[in-house]
Amino acid sequence: MPQAIATAAEGTRDGAGSAAPESATGAAGAAQAQGSDFAPLLRAVKGQGLLERRTGWYAVGITANLVALGAVITGMFLLGNTWWTLLLALPLAIFWSRTAFVGHDAGHAQITGERRTGRAIGLVHANLLLGMNEAWWNDKHVRHHANPNHIDKDPDVGVGALVWTQKQAAQREGFARWLTRNQARLFFPMLLLEGIALKISGFQYLRQQPARERALSALLLVAHLGLYATLLLTVLSPGKAIVFALVHHALFGLHLGMAFAPNHKGMEMPDPDGERWGHLQRQVLTSRNVRGGILTDWFLGGLNYQIEHHLFPSMPRPHLRLAQPMVRAHCEALGMPYAETGLIESYRQALQHMHDVGEPLR
Repeated sequence: MPQAIATAAEGTRDGAGSAAPESATGAAGAAQAQGSDFAPLLRAVKGQGLLERRTGWYAVGITANLVALGAVITGMFLLGNTWWTLLLALPLAIFWSRTAFVGHDAGHAQITGERRTGRAIGLVHANLLLGMNEAWWNDKHVRHHANPNHIDKDPDVGVGALVWTQKQAAQREGFARWLTRNQARLFFPMLLLEGIALKISGFQYLRQQPARERALSALLLVAHLGLYATLLLTVLSPGKAIVFALVHHALFGLHLGMAFAPNHKGMEMPDPDGERWGHLQRQVLTSRNVRGGILTDWFLGGLNYQIEHHLFPSMPRPHLRLAQPMVRAHCEALGMPYAETGLIESYRQALQHMHDVGEPLR
């Protein structure tokens, strides 16, 4: 499965269709050049070796994260059955998010090109360590990468607790209608439930998996729950253990949501009835980068280079920042918008979009 994401998202790289007319994007400009407007960029990136694996970099990062998780768990045992142990829910949530980023990169075949090894890394980091079904995540994520922000094809902008177009909003009734009216102000509070929702979605997806794959996924998911419960109930009383689990999952969901929210919300949404965009347009116009330094790169797991990540899903995380100047220059040469903003502004734009979607209901 890891290779599937890279293949689906990069499948047009050498033979990408021509760009859509300027009227379809409002600013495609010189992107009407004959042939693929992505091919020259791909050749340049390959020429710089930026698609080559960085297995050693990942090995160090994975080891450091596992050591950090071990240190937090050790701290829980040292503190014991006290409310002070609740303070460790924050670092545990942070390093769980780091674990999720590794699972994400494994799913994109960024860590290794060997399929079985990549899936093993994904299973350990997602199913066993997080209790999140990597098969569910990969299935959902490959469809997102293939058609980002496409209302009919991207599950991330489908109708759920939140909606992303006024057409979707107009169909809401009852409590869902109230939720849509207030979705911008409720967005971050709702992320506190995301950590638990990820687990539930993973278990629900089991019935869609082939029998052998389902058995392995289920075994690891159940093992995670057993190990997690054993850890908490060994260290804490049942009451404190429940509070710790709730706080921990709330912080984990919030962190992941803060990493994924800036990427596409409020960006271009392709017209389902319009011309199909070429690979470059489809990935660049729907994505937003977040400016920042090492701390931003660390906090967002490299997803702040969302444009580069979508253009080259299998590109190792440390190479994304190296590819950015090349991608930006290529877009400027074509007259294609390249969205980049600060972290706070990215949240403001995403929330503004959600607010505008609910406007007709207020």
